[in-house]
Amino acid sequence: MEEGKGLGISIFFQDLADPRVDRTKRHQLLDIVVIAVAATVCGADNWVDIAEWGRVREEWLRTFLELPNGIPAHDTFGRVFARLDGDAFVECFMNWTQALQEATGGQVIAVDGKTLRRSYDRAAGKNAVHVVSAWGASNGLVLGQVKTEDKSNEITAIPALLKLLDLQDCTVTIDAMGCQTKIAQQIVNQGGDYVLAVKDNQPKLHEQVRDALAFAEESGFRNVASDTYEVLEKGHGRVEKRRYTVVTEAWYLRHIDWDERWPKLGLIGKVESERRIGEQVSRETRYYISSLTGDARAFGRAVRQHWGVENQCHWVLDVVFDEDNSRARVGNSAQNLAVLRRLALNLLRNEKTSKRSLNGKRLLAGWDPAYLQRVLLVPAAI
Repeated sequence: MEEGKGLGISIFFQDLADPRVDRTKRHQLLDIVVIAVAATVCGADNWVDIAEWGRVREEWLRTFLELPNGIPAHDTFGRVFARLDGDAFVECFMNWTQALQEATGGQVIAVDGKTLRRSYDRAAGKNAVHVVSAWGASNGLVLGQVKTEDKSNEITAIPALLKLLDLQDCTVTIDAMGCQTKIAQQIVNQGGDYVLAVKDNQPKLHEQVRDALAFAEESGFRNVASDTYEVLEKGHGRVEKRRYTVVTEAWYLRHIDWDERWPKLGLIGKVESERRIGEQVSRETRYYISSLTGDARAFGRAVRQHWGVENQCHWVLDVVFDEDNSRARVGNSAQNLAVLRRLALNLLRNEKTSKRSLNGKRLLAGWDPAYLQRVLLVPAAI
């Protein structure tokens, strides 16, 4: 590597606690982590592939790693990541991500959960691991992750994840599971705004929002501050029309007594979407509450960007990194392997010199050590 340059891993993972006893430490923990991250970037999706990639690239790895006993076996990778403290590993990941990204002020941060489907272990009575992630819409990076053993525990995981993030001047979007007054208050307390989906898991609130918007619309929004924005998109044989409607009138919101329960409530809104594919037509209406006070465009931007966590993060993890088929399940291995994938995803997204797809970038990194070096370098560490 060029003189004066180093891997970001060397800075942000150097204090990670080693879970092994001294007599079993044939390989340095930092070496194991670096190899695992680099191999995952290059297309390795399990411990066997990671170890094999390390053996093939050993000569290159020795230019910046000590490797006193060569490349660890796949069993070693599996045992170490199964025992590695998941919370500590996530903390290192988040510190590294902060170095990768530019300031997040003003961006939409989408919070959503994903189940690692094959991480369950029936024999051990272990449910599939569920992780809640925060995704930055502006920079396309995974900002953080918290693990839960059950999807229903998202309500407790979301506040823990938000606590780790800088929300100042950001807009946090969460699906109906996170539509809770305490979560809204936490976002406001941390300097952010919220856009929360309202669905039938809170039937009374859902009914109130739906009926209030319907009443305002039927009256022609007379004496009620409101705004509407429409967008039409065409492509791939599909035509989609979306209509965003918001009511921002303060007296109207106070009349239904929501301002006392929902901090800084600025609007109620709905999205009406119509999708045409050939002769087939589908329609859907979704409802929201938000602390935003802007127009329907700002509301629509936040709602639309929320789906990036599904399309540009979760879908990519399944299709590009084969996450849904990962059978890692011992100890903390499922959670920690999930962090490795998100590290690799962030690094590949952060590398701008290649215009190839993420799959193409993984192939290029595997073929060309010089390109891999560019992917792994963190600007803050140069």
